[in-house]
Amino acid sequence: MAGGFLSTGKFNGVNKWLKNTHEWFLPGSCILCGRAGQLDRDLCAGCVSELPYLKSACHGCAIALPQAGVCGKCLQKPHAFNRAWAAFDYQPPVDHLIQLLKFNGKLYSARLLGQLMAERMMMAGLDMPQRLLPVPLHVSRLRQRGFNQALELARPLSRELGLPLTHGIACRLRPTVAQMGLDAKARRRNLKGVFKVMAEPGVSHVAIVDDVMTTGSTVEVLAKALKRAGVARVDVWVCARAAKPG
Repeated sequence: MAGGFLSTGKFNGVNKWLKNTHEWFLPGSCILCGRAGQLDRDLCAGCVSELPYLKSACHGCAIALPQAGVCGKCLQKPHAFNRAWAAFDYQPPVDHLIQLLKFNGKLYSARLLGQLMAERMMMAGLDMPQRLLPVPLHVSRLRQRGFNQALELARPLSRELGLPLTHGIACRLRPTVAQMGLDAKARRRNLKGVFKVMAEPGVSHVAIVDDVMTTGSTVEVLAKALKRAGVARVDVWVCARAAKPG
């Protein structure tokens, strides 16, 4: 029986789950420098103070501005989503922490980034939505990666802010090529019709959660699908805002 269990590949799945669970709770030291972490966070006080916090940004697209407001592009062409907010600029060491999560499966990085996002949100006094919706992955990408980085970021946000988390009302209908390296027109073409709202949201205010926002094409398409399904207000919450290409 034991040999049959091992031969089915189930053992590998259990082992991966145990590894991810272990990494969720560990390490207890600073991820970046190795010193003792702050209380229940895997980051020391020194590294916390050096993070690239996004202090003032456009309310429409979250791009950095000298002072908070709405940028010229958003004034000329408003987005389908109502407001975008980011905790950080996509710069070191936050880019490294996101890459640890997204490409190396270090789930403890999601816990840390989600905690930091929640702290910044409470400081900013954002309007709280009725539900959090992580950007869905296509089933083939989810199978390949083993997790959805947006969902892993949304979990600590949900706990810290006391907000319901839902990830079954929308799905990605087909796999898409990586958005990195595509211009804005190619990004829109790549994502056209890719999201579908499968179930009645049942609320009027939803916040989409994702790791990085560059052009906003992904969240734009998902916001349009949610609006068509009857959601009156859609906000976008991302961990980091990257500079727009060019």
